[in-house]
Amino acid sequence: MKNFFRNVGADFPASIVVFLVALPLCLGIALGSGAPLFSGIIAGIVGGIVIGSLSGSQLSVSGPAAGLTVIVAAAILNLKVFDAFLLAVVLAGAFQILFGFLRAGILGDYVPNTVIKGMMAAIGLILILKQIPHLVGYDADFIGDEKFLQLDKQNTFSELANMFNYIAPPAVVIGVVSLLILMLWETKAFKKQKFLLLIPGPLVVVVAGVLLNQAFQLYSTDFNLEQKHLVSLMVAEDLPQFISFFTLPGFQHITNPDVWISAGTIAIIASLETLLSIEAVDKLDPLRRRTPTNRELKAQGVGNFVSGMIGGLPLTSVVVRSSANVVSGARTKLSTILHGVFMLVAVMFIPRILNLIPLSALAAILIFTGYKLAKVSLFKDYYKKGWDQFVPFVVTIIAILLTDLLVGIIIGLGVGLFFMIRSNFRSSVFVVNDHNRYLVRLRKDVSFLNKPIIKRKLDAVPEGSSVVVDATRADFIDKDIIEEINNFIINAKAKDIHVEVKKTPHNPMHQLFTSADGNKD
Repeated sequence: MKNFFRNVGADFPASIVVFLVALPLCLGIALGSGAPLFSGIIAGIVGGIVIGSLSGSQLSVSGPAAGLTVIVAAAILNLKVFDAFLLAVVLAGAFQILFGFLRAGILGDYVPNTVIKGMMAAIGLILILKQIPHLVGYDADFIGDEKFLQLDKQNTFSELANMFNYIAPPAVVIGVVSLLILMLWETKAFKKQKFLLLIPGPLVVVVAGVLLNQAFQLYSTDFNLEQKHLVSLMVAEDLPQFISFFTLPGFQHITNPDVWISAGTIAIIASLETLLSIEAVDKLDPLRRRTPTNRELKAQGVGNFVSGMIGGLPLTSVVVRSSANVVSGARTKLSTILHGVFMLVAVMFIPRILNLIPLSALAAILIFTGYKLAKVSLFKDYYKKGWDQFVPFVVTIIAILLTDLLVGIIIGLGVGLFFMIRSNFRSSVFVVNDHNRYLVRLRKDVSFLNKPIIKRKLDAVPEGSSVVVDATRADFIDKDIIEEINNFIINAKAKDIHVEVKKTPHNPMHQLFTSADGNKD
């Protein structure tokens, strides 16, 4: 227990930041999913306390995910009643627990670093682009939306143009002041003040935003924010009313095949998003700790089971909240657990205070988090690594920006796979010549994909030349390649070409090469 609280000095302020970021995201994602708003809060609480306690990750934060909004909205619409959807969430949790026991977590290890880094940079850019309208008071789109095509019929870029018709000056003032505070908090002068290190910049931003708006209301009837520009949380008058916000799943729908289809879909997509997020968060961890992925799937499964049982949305590990956790200096899972506790306490005892928080102040926090994820230096580093690293990185970013997280990742994986095959294709066959002497060296695995280059290079060998085919460094040689080289050897005498094949005696595949006299060795 002592070790658990050893990093409380870092985890406590980080948990406050994550709580402030998570609260509007939970509400926004519930709104975008067509679910009761409080179901998003329930999911946030469960993600923090339940999954945070069971997960092997020290920095990942779980909660309702923007990537599931379309799936959740379609499931609620298809199942018609919310308690049937909650049953699907419970079953999805059971499926995820099964995935964990089947060791499906290994799938996350097959995602290249270029794609993971591209995903992080894309999330950063999305945060910046999506939150700028909220920063100036245009809140038509819900605050947690990450998709290119929005529910308000706009897209990421058209929203930026459209926001100029709906600017709210008080929101602009609060948003700009909030950004200035965050920038000031990052300066060396402020970091030298030890007492300021204990106070999270985002908390100062929220307090400043509330005080500014209260001052606007006090001194002007026109220059202040309307309620639609503030956090909007349900307020319970007493404990029984608060308990009534929780909903049980409808087990009478267990025989409905649509419930099982929705459960399977949620389980698969939520598991994939979790594995991708975990890989990304591990890359951000300054201590370079590795998360046991199968344990994570089990923890997510338990979290979704509990969330569905009490009326919450499905959960995944989410990049935005996890990134805010890392950026805020968290060291252990205590930060994640505390953010869930804060959310529970806040909605029980101080919802009216939370409803004073301007969305523009929260947008500033998210924009600043996005900037830290998509720094220019990251793009420069990948450019220096070469095109085989830079292109998949950039394509992943563009694909995620123009579609959504999962589709963008799939496109990024496809491009990364192309460059991997291309690299292997080029390095497997090495041809060099000096006048009429040629060396054809086969390396690593030589597949049928290398046949065109082998054929082209051998056809270009002039009469009277000397060719050495070195196969000693090849672990595997496709029979099509062997046949192509054998045909060259057989026809070499007619062109007065001397051919020597170097091979490993103990490799049976090498014995398939034809000798210079035209016979198999």
